[in-house]
Amino acid sequence: MKTTLALRAIGLGDFLTGLPALQALRWARPDDRLVLAAPAHFQPLLPLGVPVDELCPTDELSPIPWQGPVELAVDLHGNGPASRRLLDRLRPGRVLGFGYPGRPGPRWLPDEPEVHRWLRLIQEGLPAGNPRRCNQPAACHPAATDSPAARPAVRLSVPQVPAPEGAIVLHPGAAAPARRWPVERFAALARLLHEAGQRVVVTGSAGEHALVERVCRDGAATGWVGPTLQELFALVARARLVICGDTGVAHVASSYRTPSVLLFGPVSPARWGPPASGPHRVLWHGDGTGDPHGAVLDPALARIGVDEVLQAAFAMLHRAGHPRSHIAPLTEKELA
Repeated sequence: MKTTLALRAIGLGDFLTGLPALQALRWARPDDRLVLAAPAHFQPLLPLGVPVDELCPTDELSPIPWQGPVELAVDLHGNGPASRRLLDRLRPGRVLGFGYPGRPGPRWLPDEPEVHRWLRLIQEGLPAGNPRRCNQPAACHPAATDSPAARPAVRLSVPQVPAPEGAIVLHPGAAAPARRWPVERFAALARLLHEAGQRVVVTGSAGEHALVERVCRDGAATGWVGPTLQELFALVARARLVICGDTGVAHVASSYRTPSVLLFGPVSPARWGPPASGPHRVLWHGDGTGDPHGAVLDPALARIGVDEVLQAAFAMLHRAGHPRSHIAPLTEKELA
């Protein structure tokens, strides 16, 4: 059996936005063993329906410890020599990636939506496969005439692990301060949702204990620090609503079509936002010129107030069939 290896060794949001491209890759090469080179902590997600046969554990821009021949190596990681060199070391029969000086390939479009970017790479770089020979459900296969804007459906199953059901999930963390909505606003939001009769669960990584504790300090919410990826996915899949910033948790909500209110700042949701067809509401007052890795709160994210998020949350709950409860009016301090 021939081996196709795809490199995408980055974060959770990147992992999930790359699934449609992996689905298209599976469809294009149905007889190959499909290996994903990615961080080891994504291994528990493979049984949920990730369209690969095997995970080769590796870290970002680290050597890929794969032993054996590779027929096709696919760069789903970047558009430059750093990631391409890692694949070249495997001595594959062919490397597929975006073109850059000295290397041929499809053209990199800087403002292209992330999901569409990698799906287009597969669609332009490989001949269409035969869905009847693919072991994925027929609904997952993009038609041969699909544009890059058409996404193959990737239906992840819900992990069978204990997790709260029917909660409003708040995730105040983000990789960079520029994308972190102020913690005091998350705390005010948690209190107001609690007063409206909603069950609130606040999540965070193991390193975000203090952040979660600040949001939960007045007892208006239950904190859950350091859930496993399967626990996090189960929580989001069973949630009534998710409220978070431009983070991996937002993409988990998109994967399960869980209603969400997403707070964007430095990056345009046109590039990293949820699918337009899903039950999601994006709040954004920026122009896309901010630094997503910045060390201070992005001004566009700072323009989103508690009242705006609260109104969006109840609009999404109403849309999903959960009527709005009575809430006290916001004070000027809470609106800040």
